[in-house]
Amino acid sequence: MDEKKFQDAEKVVVTDIRMPFWSMVTFMVKWVFASIPALIIFSMLISIIVAIITTLFGAMWGFHGMFHQGEPSF
Repeated sequence: MDEKKFQDAEKVVVTDIRMPFWSMVTFMVKWVFASIPALIIFSMLISIIVAIITTLFGAMWGFHGMFHQGEPSF
């Protein structure tokens, strides 16, 4: 882009936003619903990272026999 455009740009400070109450409530409810898929993806990524770290360092932390229950009894 043209450097001149950025140098001539004016700085703006927002001091007030006039928005009806119920319009703001509707906006915030839509915002919450839009964040649900992002939270699901974020929790899956964190789970994968924790699983990798536990796999790599689990024996060092003492997790190597924690879930072993012996021979099946049936």
